[in-house]
Amino acid sequence: MGRILLEMKNITKTFPGVKALDNVNFQVEEGEIHALVGENGAGKSTLMNVLSGIYPFGTYEGDIIYNGEVCQFQKITDSEKRGIVIIHQELALVPQMSIGENMFLGNERGSKAAINWDETYSEADKYLKMVGLSESSRVLIKDIGTGKQQLVEIAKALAKNAKLLILDEPTSSLNETDSRALLDLMLEFKKQGMTMIIITHKLNEVVYVADKITVVRDGSTVETLDCHTMEIDEDRIIKGMVGREITDRFPKREKSVVEIGDINMEVKDWTVYHPVYAERKVVDNVNMTVKKGEVVGIYGLMGAGRTELAMSIFGKSYGSDISGKLMINGKEVDLKSPRAAINAKLAYVTEDRKGNGLVLSNSIRVNTSLANMNGVSSKGVIDMDKEYQVAVEYKDKLRTKTPSVEQSVGNLSGGNQQKVLLAKWMFTDPDILILDEPTRGIDVGAKYEIYCIINDLVREGKSVIMISSELPEVIGMSDRIYIMNEGKFVGEMKSEDATQENIMACILQAGRGE
Repeated sequence: MGRILLEMKNITKTFPGVKALDNVNFQVEEGEIHALVGENGAGKSTLMNVLSGIYPFGTYEGDIIYNGEVCQFQKITDSEKRGIVIIHQELALVPQMSIGENMFLGNERGSKAAINWDETYSEADKYLKMVGLSESSRVLIKDIGTGKQQLVEIAKALAKNAKLLILDEPTSSLNETDSRALLDLMLEFKKQGMTMIIITHKLNEVVYVADKITVVRDGSTVETLDCHTMEIDEDRIIKGMVGREITDRFPKREKSVVEIGDINMEVKDWTVYHPVYAERKVVDNVNMTVKKGEVVGIYGLMGAGRTELAMSIFGKSYGSDISGKLMINGKEVDLKSPRAAINAKLAYVTEDRKGNGLVLSNSIRVNTSLANMNGVSSKGVIDMDKEYQVAVEYKDKLRTKTPSVEQSVGNLSGGNQQKVLLAKWMFTDPDILILDEPTRGIDVGAKYEIYCIINDLVREGKSVIMISSELPEVIGMSDRIYIMNEGKFVGEMKSEDATQENIMACILQAGRGE
């Protein structure tokens, strides 16, 4: 057994009406990668916010012992001075600033009178090299991809002399290639003696990198698994997280109950150009069909054009110089705005639920009716009783965990926020739903519930287009799958023919121009 670097003893944290952490105990050894797993709302992020000083000493009960000393952090800079650095799921980078400026924002190089820019950029380049980035630190953040931005965050943490690095969902926005590269970088840092805590819902990543796994459920620690002395697989972790075994990750649709019907949406020769760089084609001559009662998956690597395609179809809410035909129920339509798309019984559930999907400061009640105000108003006046009834109906239907529909959406777990976002669009009564990364950043139990909702929708005769970066999810839920690469559809497969190997081979062949 190695030296204990961190011990959190009897941590209890209460918010109004809910006990988020209940007597939690957590130990991390020096030089290990320790995974913290649990369902949304289990208390993982809350525990790390206590550790890092985001929730200051005095707002919780219990003790933090780090490097043999009791710590009482009042703010995040207190923990950073001790070498505890947290990287949150939502990257804290300013797009219009350079990599170097971002890396030392709040930690500037120079004197109080002036920033030493030569030192800033030379130091930044040194840390970028340590994480394997070849970009100049003078490049703007907006000009590099998400995977590289994640590496900038890690370089930024190294620049703060991190001894204990906490990574909260570090690969949630990355494709499989970038995710594996980041995990390999973590393993390299471990060889150099760094200690890391990783929070992730991608259990295959936990199995790949973790030395130990602590399971949190309903605000309490359930167990800690030692990956070196036990045979650990994803099913074993799931059992600890949800308190039972889940034998099938993807609920089955009975084909005798769900009948796939006629085509109700068709896209012909659809081409879209970038809204700023007018010469860049982001969707290139795409053709697709969607039938009633069918789940159509769209898979592609990051930057393939999936979201751009979906948003351009949904009332031309993305792109410029859009051409091609959109047919709904056999009739050509020209949907010039999201409102026109909603009126045509089309819905788009964004991948960015916190930025574009929900108003986090508002209640579940208000968010549920946002896309269909006419459904809860008369002569321009909102009927709040009707709005409340609608919100309660969808809360019950989708089994959203909340004490009240007056609860602020920002206080919900990721899985429950996703259910509110689905409720918002289901209330518009669409015939076709485009779901863009519908399970990103939510746990295995909440994912299963979202999958059941999708199955219920197609059972009612609705059509679902599901965009996902998780291959097992696309294969497990889709009736047909379109494979996208560099703005084009490069393959189409029925679910029974689809394997991860076949789909990736299709992308690689297209990349080689075969």
